[in-house]
Parts: sequence; structure tokens; C-alpha cells
Amino acid sequence: MPEIQLGAHTVRSHGVKVARTHMHDWLILLLLVVMDVVLNVIEPFHRFVGRDMMTDLSYPMKDNTIPFWAVPIIAILLPFVIIIVYYFIRRDVYDLHHAILGLLFSVLITGVITDAIKDAVGRPRPDFFWRCFPDGKGAYNNVTTDVMCTGIKSVIKEGHKSFPSGHTSWSFAGLGFLSWYLSGKIRAFDQRGHVAKLCIIFLPLLVAALVGISRVDDYWHHWQDVFTGGLIGLTVASFCYLQFFPPPYDIDEIAW
Repeated sequence: MPEIQLGAHTVRSHGVKVARTHMHDWLILLLLVVMDVVLNVIEPFHRFVGRDMMTDLSYPMKDNTIPFWAVPIIAILLPFVIIIVYYFIRRDVYDLHHAILGLLFSVLITGVITDAIKDAVGRPRPDFFWRCFPDGKGAYNNVTTDVMCTGIKSVIKEGHKSFPSGHTSWSFAGLGFLSWYLSGKIRAFDQRGHVAKLCIIFLPLLVAALVGISRVDDYWHHWQDVFTGGLIGLTVASFCYLQFFPPPYDIDEIAW
């Protein structure tokens, strides 16, 4: 990859050209948004939940330590701000465009995969009993022993979306991409032994991990949900970063 001359490619001089070149990519992003909206609207699979299974699904309902609206801030806005700051330092519109596009692809592909699996699996959350029976009085089919929920439909619907964790997958998708991005910009793998660089690139991953842990602490997810969500998000983030940038450990290919 030829080295880009600093100051030669700004948003004003090359922004429209870059956006037009990748117009199809932006259209695919819009398609992913539509797909994710549809996946959130449709009813998830309602798997069998018997009386005996309720022992592990009777944790108390709690508010989210990290609310739903905070996830896009953590997974998208925070990396976006850092990418913008880097642009104002280096004035490279190609880096800016590819970083934003890669970040959005990372979180949206992750969102579609996560929500598709949620709907297909329909695993009940740890607090499913109280979603199903808000009055604490269980009701079961006399023949199948399956639950006969009396709660609010929207709350019950959300109760069938435990696997995998969306909070976790989105956090690892956005912050995982940021970790890759930072590792390339600070040349974390230049073999000079600067451990401080590793601390910088591990920090976003730590934040993502804490988001996942909060989901277990709040009884919204089982640990398997969080582990799988993190794996999905980080895997997609890795593919998306490497689609637009050279590997950060390939020092000769990193453009400054």
C-alpha cells in the first residue's frame, strides 16, 4: 500500500469522490439497518419452558446497569469520536471514510447476526419466570407442563431473546474494531517492547467485557449468552477491520 501524503486528501477535496466510489457499500449498510429492524419486530421462537426448568429462570427482574440507549454511545459514538480526532490530526479522508465504514459494518453485521440467532433460538432469560408470571403465580399446561404466561406480551417477547447477548456483541463489535484501529495507528506490534501500547488497545476490550459482565449481574443473560455475544462481535470486528486496513502487525504496510 503506497504511503498517503499527509494533507493531500481531505474531506473537502476528496470526500465526495470517496463516498461515490463506495456508494454500494453505503446502500448495503442501509439494507442491514432494515434487516435488523425486521428481526426486532418479528416474534422470536417460543421454546418449551416446563415447570421443572423454572428453577434456573426465577432470578429477579432488574433494571439494566447499562441501558439500551447507552450501547450505541459505547459501541459507535466513542470509536467515531476517536476516528474523527485522528482525522483532524492526520487529514486523511481515506482513513476517515474506511474507518467509519468499517465500524458501521462491524456493528450492523453483528446486530443482524445476533438478532437472527436470538429469534431462531428463543432461549428464555434468567428472569423469565417473573416476565411470564408477574404476580408470582405460575400456570402450566396440565398435559405438556409448558408455561401459560399471563404477563405483558412485549415483556414476554423480550424474555425469549437471551441468546446471544446483544449488549455484549455490539460492544465487542464497536470497541473491538476500535482496538484494531488503535493498534494500527500507534504501531502496537512494532517489536519495540512498549507495553503501554498494549494497555491502550486492551482498554476498549476491557470496557466491552465489563458491559458483558453487567448483563450477567443484572440477570438479563446467562454466561453462555455473553461469551457467545462477545465472540461474535470480536470476530466480525476483526474481519471488518482487515477488509479496509492492513494487519497492524504488518509494519511495512501501515500508512501514516
